[in-house]
Amino acid sequence: MESYDVIVVGGGASGMIAAGRAAESGARVLLLEKNKKLGEKLGISGGGRCNITNAEDDVRIFASKYGKAEQFLYSLFAQFGVKDTFTFFESRGLPLVVQARKRAFPATEKASDVLKVLESYVRKGGVEVRTGSAVTKIISDKSGISAVYCGKTEYRAKEYILATGSVSHPETGSTGDGFEWLRELGHTVAAPTPTIVPLKVVDEWSKVLSGTSLSFMKITFFVEGKKAFSKTGKVLFTHFGLSGPLILNSASAVADLLQEGTVTATIDAYPHTDLGALEKTVISVFDKNKNKALKNIIKEVVPDGTHKGVLMLLEDKMDITKKVHSVTKEERKVLVCLLKALPLTIEGLMGFDRAVVADGGVPLNEVDTKTLRSKKVPNLCITGDLLHINRPSGGYSLQLCWTTGYVAGNTATI
Repeated sequence: MESYDVIVVGGGASGMIAAGRAAESGARVLLLEKNKKLGEKLGISGGGRCNITNAEDDVRIFASKYGKAEQFLYSLFAQFGVKDTFTFFESRGLPLVVQARKRAFPATEKASDVLKVLESYVRKGGVEVRTGSAVTKIISDKSGISAVYCGKTEYRAKEYILATGSVSHPETGSTGDGFEWLRELGHTVAAPTPTIVPLKVVDEWSKVLSGTSLSFMKITFFVEGKKAFSKTGKVLFTHFGLSGPLILNSASAVADLLQEGTVTATIDAYPHTDLGALEKTVISVFDKNKNKALKNIIKEVVPDGTHKGVLMLLEDKMDITKKVHSVTKEERKVLVCLLKALPLTIEGLMGFDRAVVADGGVPLNEVDTKTLRSKKVPNLCITGDLLHINRPSGGYSLQLCWTTGYVAGNTATI
């Protein structure tokens, strides 16, 4: 048996920050990670570019992005917020750059460089790191946790931090182990759902556009034919349906709609152009190509890369082989209206394997949101994705990891 001041279970983003901070404060720290190396999920975050945070200066606007959790987060962000994240990485030789939608990335755009900074932080602090060490059992009583086991090996500490992550990208080791332990320790655990995740659609026209990315599209969702909400942004067509920032950040709301009935959607390919102006544009193209077949000039009136899908939709409505001069006024209006409302039927959400973020976890009323200490287990702090906090893509998830990891690391040494 070996004894420590602090044991951190989970070597991801929040776990590394927690371990490093506790060690920085003078504690003898053990970091246990089930994978062969630290930061497996961090290494694939942001498509390998690692969206470290969101450079929103206004803490109220920033906190509002976390929905119902907003009121609980002000104290945490006051202790370690966006500016602290910039300082943490840049002072360690990794400058950050701010891109569209205030997303902050390492200037190198390499998640591996973020991981190097964190590993250095952990090891320079003297943290004892044990990879390939899956926790198999946690021993506790009314006074708190007394020991954790990795197989037959027992480890003891005064304080414990659980930082095992949720269930998104299970191939990285995020398989929900922490949720099971928290239940056993007496916590309520909200069932996880993939919240920032692509959408599955029925429509073949959209699937033939796989790989096509469109900026500034407007998508409107309907449930049982009744308008629910609209959003404008970037859409990526995939072989199974839709992805991209606009879709990922709509998924949680779409999941709720799917509980109410059939969900459909329309994509406005020209959200900043009204029907009349768009029709004038189409007429202009038609006038220049009167003797060409309709199917051969569609590329000139639809967004780049979408003509195959649009032609599939038009085939059901008119003869696309006819010459442009033979297209009737009514048929032209059909085309224009189609471009303002490309139809989709939403089959569902993709699973945890494709989820950027999954929610679920311990409700915030079961932790002290100034310290992240459990209200059920006196010597336990809980971080990151183990907390039931919904958030959009764009850097908000990793900021939550940095913040909660830092605060938990502080708390464990007080």
